[in-house]
Amino acid sequence: MTAPARAELKVYFDYKSPFAYVAAAPTFQLAETYCVDLRWLPFQLRLKGPGERSTYSEWKARYSYMDARRWANQRGGFTIRGPKKVYDSSPALIGAFYAAQADVFREYTLAVYSRFFEHRLEIDEVEQITALLAELGADAAAFPAWARGEGGRCLAASIDEAHADHVFGVPLFIFAGESFWGHDRMPLLEERLVAANLRGEGGRVRVG
Repeated sequence: MTAPARAELKVYFDYKSPFAYVAAAPTFQLAETYCVDLRWLPFQLRLKGPGERSTYSEWKARYSYMDARRWANQRGGFTIRGPKKVYDSSPALIGAFYAAQADVFREYTLAVYSRFFEHRLEIDEVEQITALLAELGADAAAFPAWARGEGGRCLAASIDEAHADHVFGVPLFIFAGESFWGHDRMPLLEERLVAANLRGEGGRVRVG
């Protein structure tokens, strides 16, 4: 039997999104179930100004966290606490590129999500991201300087691609030109992957 052709599947994410956290583990599973090149693309949810939410009201933000907790509880339960402030997640998102180079992206991503939403990690502090990378086995000494240079350019390129794809929130998946926003659209996405004959022994994962 001929193996199914490999296809690209994009997923845009931000580490400060509770729903991107809910989607993280199932998204990794997609690359184990389907023959896809799973491209994780960091996307910084925009801010109006220092410490301000973009289009989200406080009421909507509170509802979003409550709803994310319901989904987390349905999956066996994991902690999602509301943030202490509105975060600039750039250091953690740049860390994703560095973690991928060190072949610890999955471990890094799951650790960032769990620790951030348990209030054990400040995703806007380069020092804490550096320490996490080192803990996971990456050669992290060069990360701060890399983050100021090449890492920042990697994130900027990813956000430029997001703008070209008209990304407005996360998690957002793009397959064959069709967008699927939110972890609750993943069953519909999987229907498309099955219809495209992509069920197989698994695919590849990369960042950017």
